[in-house]
Amino acid sequence: MGDTIHGKIIEGEFRSLHNGFQQAPGSIHNDEVAAKLGFKGGTVPGSVHMDQFAPMLVETYGADWFARGNMSLHFTQATVDREEVKAVVEAATPRSRLTMFNREGDQVCVGTASGETRDAESEMTRRMATQALASPGAQRILAGYQVGDVTTDIPMRVEVEALDKALGRVTERLPMYDQGVLPPSHLIKLAHMSRPTVLAKVNQSVGLFGALEIRIVDGPLKAGRDYVGRTTMLKLTESPKTENAWYDVDIADAATGKDVATVTFMIRFMKASSPLWAKPA
Repeated sequence: MGDTIHGKIIEGEFRSLHNGFQQAPGSIHNDEVAAKLGFKGGTVPGSVHMDQFAPMLVETYGADWFARGNMSLHFTQATVDREEVKAVVEAATPRSRLTMFNREGDQVCVGTASGETRDAESEMTRRMATQALASPGAQRILAGYQVGDVTTDIPMRVEVEALDKALGRVTERLPMYDQGVLPPSHLIKLAHMSRPTVLAKVNQSVGLFGALEIRIVDGPLKAGRDYVGRTTMLKLTESPKTENAWYDVDIADAATGKDVATVTFMIRFMKASSPLWAKPA
């Protein structure tokens, strides 16, 4: 790992991101669906914002960040199509602080990053530790789940052609992406291929990313390669407006069986979007 820049503030440029999922029916990225739930429009996936931090993490930790790095974000405000946002990294050891703001100065996310695979004090780790477990029987959308639930043998692959097509929308296009290295957003996309399996028992509702964490064990991960995922439900929590599922997706190289990365998701399911919360229990 290269030398870390200490105590330096690295600011990106304001970027206008495209919501490429506006036509998805029943999705939080759809303008009509999002508006009904109180959002100002269909939301840009939080994973897309991760790409804005990538060049600053390379500047801080070197290109080896893609081989053994960590990034953890907690989303505080959703963004919409073409909304301009700026990423900021406060470089430090053992971890850097990450923030993102829109033009009005509203905070979009906060987080941490490090040049090591695991950070016991990462943004998501700390936040998850403070969350109380949902009371037994209190959840309706996630009623079919328990902490410790595991799914296995989930095939995962991002095609080279799909990555090439998407790179035109990546605001910070690093040269390594043209060699097939997955940007952070596409590492999330790879892990999110587990969703139909791990969340198969979710009752009707609309979900969105509340927090995301990438932990790269042996990277970089690349397009055109076969991976296998397994998931573990870590925690089930709730708020007045949401039910929340926190789970790991461990990603293994299909050829060797060796774990190469883990992505942790916290997905918020909007109570207002579910008929199960249309009336009191």
